[in-house]
Amino acid sequence: MTFLTVFTAPKPFTNPHIATIQRNAIQSWMHLGSEVEVFLMGNEQGMSEVASEFQIRHFQDAKCSNKGTPYISSMFETARNASDAPYLAILNADIMLMPDFVAAAKQVGAQAKEFLFLGRRWDLDVERELEFNSGWEDRLREEVNANGILHGPVGSDYFLFPRHLLTDMPDFTIGRSGWDNWTIYHAVKSGWQVVDVTRSTMVVHQNHDYSHLPGNKPPYDLPETKKNISIAGGMTTMYTILEANKILVDGKLKPAPVSIPRILHKLELMITDDDLQGSRKSIVRWLKKTRRKYETRL
Repeated sequence: MTFLTVFTAPKPFTNPHIATIQRNAIQSWMHLGSEVEVFLMGNEQGMSEVASEFQIRHFQDAKCSNKGTPYISSMFETARNASDAPYLAILNADIMLMPDFVAAAKQVGAQAKEFLFLGRRWDLDVERELEFNSGWEDRLREEVNANGILHGPVGSDYFLFPRHLLTDMPDFTIGRSGWDNWTIYHAVKSGWQVVDVTRSTMVVHQNHDYSHLPGNKPPYDLPETKKNISIAGGMTTMYTILEANKILVDGKLKPAPVSIPRILHKLELMITDDDLQGSRKSIVRWLKKTRRKYETRL
């Protein structure tokens, strides 16, 4: 029986580096064991060929915005309808996983019925297609320990959750900011266990540029990002990993500890609105700058 269905909407496989890191990510998921299945969603160039090569399921009929960007709601619906797994996970297509991800999911699932599983990633420069033969996990872990950088708690690149949750996702667009923040906000406000698994998993983000986006720039200022934030309810809903209420340590769920970044981000959310001006804008800028000084540590 399938324990976990992992799904993603990859970028086009036309850029050689993007193609390489996406192939690495997909292969890492395929090597998580027979309990894990992988779904690709969308109709970007090269996706059908990769799905055929790796013999994984490919869904081309995801509903999209007028710019051709898949809707999160459609992806969630497709995954839920096509899978009988008790748990689902949406990942960015540049994220590599190791078996500790599945182990952590089982530990959380044994202790909570309604939860959102998330965490920080390790950023790593990867320029080659990796070999997923014996010892691949140990080699990757060694490389991350030597050269990886722990990303701050603001970015969310993966969510895992029971299949009966998140059935009412709004029409956010994938690959744009805001939808992930709302998902954390929704989970917190719904009273779920929002579990930071950073201490129990090593999730690897392969660094890349933004040549696939307009102006070769990050997604933060794109019109679809602004629409996502508007749908979410504005900046006060922009929750992050800092709003997790639990952590997973040594297989056990524990209350998330109080920390300076958590306190500062809470203050940011309290005074943030969609049109900051004057002293309020200066205060938020100072809070962000101060918070980031402490985010290099767990």
